[in-house]
Amino acid sequence: MTAKNLIIVESPAKAKTIHKILGPSYDVTSSMGHLRDLPHSRLGVDLEHDFEPHYIVIQKRRKFAKELRENARNRQAVYLAPDPDREGEAISWHLAQLLNEDEKSQAQKKKRQAEKKPKTPKSNSKKASNGAAQKSPQTRKLYRITFHEITESAVKAALKHPGTIDVKKVNAQQARRILDRLVGYSLSPLLWKKIGRGLSAGRVQSVALRLIVDREKEIEAFVSQEYWTIEAALQKASGGASFTAQLERIGEEKPQIPTQQEAEKLIDELRKQSYVVEDIEDKEQRHLPKPPFTTSTLQQEAFHKLGYSSARTMRIAQQLYEGLELGKGNPVGLITYMRTDSVRIADEAMKALRHFLQDEHGTDFLSEKTRLYKSKKGAQEAHEAIRPSSLSRSPESLKAYLNEEQFALYQLIWQRTLASQMADARDRVVSVRIAAGRYRLKAVGRTNIFAGWKTVYQETSENEQQPQQQDQQQEEKTLPVLSVGEPLTLLNVSPSEHFTKPPRRYTDASIVKTLEEQGIGRPSTYAPIIQTIVSRNYVSRTGGSLFPTELGRMVSDMLVEHFPEVMDVKFTAQMEEELDQVEEGSQEWVSVVRHFYTPFSQRVSIAQEQMREVKREVIPTEHRCDKCGKPMVIKWGRFGQFLSCSDYPNCKNAKPIPSGVACAQEGCNGELVERRAKGRTFYGCSNYPNCRYTTHRLPKTEGSDPSHPQKDPENPGVAPAQG
Repeated sequence: MTAKNLIIVESPAKAKTIHKILGPSYDVTSSMGHLRDLPHSRLGVDLEHDFEPHYIVIQKRRKFAKELRENARNRQAVYLAPDPDREGEAISWHLAQLLNEDEKSQAQKKKRQAEKKPKTPKSNSKKASNGAAQKSPQTRKLYRITFHEITESAVKAALKHPGTIDVKKVNAQQARRILDRLVGYSLSPLLWKKIGRGLSAGRVQSVALRLIVDREKEIEAFVSQEYWTIEAALQKASGGASFTAQLERIGEEKPQIPTQQEAEKLIDELRKQSYVVEDIEDKEQRHLPKPPFTTSTLQQEAFHKLGYSSARTMRIAQQLYEGLELGKGNPVGLITYMRTDSVRIADEAMKALRHFLQDEHGTDFLSEKTRLYKSKKGAQEAHEAIRPSSLSRSPESLKAYLNEEQFALYQLIWQRTLASQMADARDRVVSVRIAAGRYRLKAVGRTNIFAGWKTVYQETSENEQQPQQQDQQQEEKTLPVLSVGEPLTLLNVSPSEHFTKPPRRYTDASIVKTLEEQGIGRPSTYAPIIQTIVSRNYVSRTGGSLFPTELGRMVSDMLVEHFPEVMDVKFTAQMEEELDQVEEGSQEWVSVVRHFYTPFSQRVSIAQEQMREVKREVIPTEHRCDKCGKPMVIKWGRFGQFLSCSDYPNCKNAKPIPSGVACAQEGCNGELVERRAKGRTFYGCSNYPNCRYTTHRLPKTEGSDPSHPQKDPENPGVAPAQG
């Protein structure tokens, strides 16, 4: 029997979870994401009439759209329940349009059928009319419902208080979609004409690419500087354990020691000095926990701790949110909605969290007051942070039902949520300053007094910039009990050589952090941005780091030259703010699009004339075609440079450019060539498939380019990005 009410969500997994929560009184189906979009083969935006979009049912979804319309007919109510964000609101709006069009079509069909029927005799017309009125079905009602966790209480509460579609959110998403379409449909054909077919440019993805290209240029331009530090091994005059102190000042100045010669000179002087404790500072240092996860911080920590790419993290988080079967029970949504920029926890959930901590860890480990964290400017405070939907489901209790990656990510979210309301971690830090003539040295001892939130969570971070000199990160270590004026015995003085390092290459974690800090993109777009520039061969992943390919550099440089505003970080961030204003209702979406498109279209016209045609440029080589014997040349294609027979199109032989490094397989005379698979760069033998030797890194050879991703052992990245 068909239920009177129908709920439509995006995914089958989400539909399954909700159906088992509600039982037979509701049918639940999924739209499989967007059913309607701008057409694939044409612009689909009317430039003459306020950028009116021409949406169509996606070709691959037409059969499914028909089934969904039929499914929604004769229902008492249809509840549109896609995700609680702009994209979900837009999906809801498109579904409503689709269903309303179907309802109008069905009404017109019935009207036509009624007109074809023989007319009822006049004497019975009133009676027939009354009878028809009594039997006419009620108009189906459409509702919009949202929930931030897929639990029984959240879903039922949403059904009790249904709402309507937020048109302002729909307008913001529509403006973004149209802007992206205008940029993509203008720049991509330009790249096809000037470089090679199959390339693409995007309003946000191209700015992310520029960040990665600019960072690579910084690394290449960086000149490493030598510097030295000096440590002294000291001991109490009465004996006991030794400890080390670092040279901190010479007179009133910080030591600048650029060469070994100067270091040795200072060491000679330090050996002649008498050492005495000048000052002791004994203080408590508090470490506050971080807020619960947002989308960006979850992606960053999952990369650092688990080695997951942003896309992999979001795929797993989606599974945890939509619901997983726990044994023989119904599917359960294990976390709140995973696309959020808010650090807020709902009042009821906060009370449950603090009660749980008090029961499980005791009052001492609970923060004295509820910690209220401040979200970044422009965050959607209606959303919550990412947290477990129920604290009764500990990671260990779910381990048997989750796969390895689901368990790892759930545990990370669980631990971070608990830590956010726990007491400060406290260290005792003893800093001892030691006088030695005109020299001053410093020794630091650190011991933990109270672990606090660190009992459940250990934070990691990636240091993006490495200055010439920085205080050594002090691990836990103790100093002997000392007193001011106490003489010390010098045991040894030793120098250490260092070199300044260039900024680190971006990783999935650090590019997401930068995109968020710069105001580029939103929680739902971080992972797709990275995925797009990797899949387009503009960027490759090696050792966890993101390297621009030659093709990526060329595309970025050409776009920066001809479209400086589109590629400008601040301009792109300003566009994001304007889209937020559309959502708030303080800007009209048409004016935002027009303000962007008018100067942009002028730039496109100029670039069509002025941008050089790289695809027509060929570079001669010494290689010979193994099919016709004619010289091979280097050309540009969708995946970068490649070797092509100079007699093309008569001879269509093409192959990757050899690296000049011999294959390491015994008895093979091939060379290693660069290959790609699933967005990753590796090197394989040119004799494939006869030789299947592969390596992820070229061996370092004399005279090799240290900036090349495969030849740079100094900066391999923090963690292997998997998935």
